[in-house]
Amino acid sequence: MEELFQYTETQKHQTITKLRKKRLTQNQVRILESNFSYNNKLEPDRKCQLAAELGVPPRQVSIWYQNKRARDKAQSLEIDHGNLQLRLESVLADNARLKGQVAMLKDELNRIQSAFITPFNNIDVVDQKHDLEGWFINDSLVGGGAPFVAPPGMDMVSDLVR
Repeated sequence: MEELFQYTETQKHQTITKLRKKRLTQNQVRILESNFSYNNKLEPDRKCQLAAELGVPPRQVSIWYQNKRARDKAQSLEIDHGNLQLRLESVLADNARLKGQVAMLKDELNRIQSAFITPFNNIDVVDQKHDLEGWFINDSLVGGGAPFVAPPGMDMVSDLVR
């Protein structure tokens, strides 16, 4: 039972150190904060000067500075993460909008292509040579369509049915 209450030298030292370590007052923290905002790196002579001014060991001042830099870095990373998250959401929304526009344009393209291709799909050019020539009067389609313009090297309807 006595073994449970025995402390090692390290444990004794840690207990004594914890008892000696005092928290900084609000005024001390305010002074450290104002010095930190001026320069977040601590020069050795400035560390001793601040320690004397605050009445704390120089090691406590340097540890406070180190912890403050770590807190600032963590806070900065959180802000950067939030900004990146907002940017990602914006880009994803733009991507979805553009995908919708692409789908709409593809549908429109398919409608236009089918409108131009469908009337000619019903014509059997080889078997209805004489009927095809009857569709054109004065180089225009019967029924009020646009005039027929043969591609270069083609002589009107007779070249279509060869």
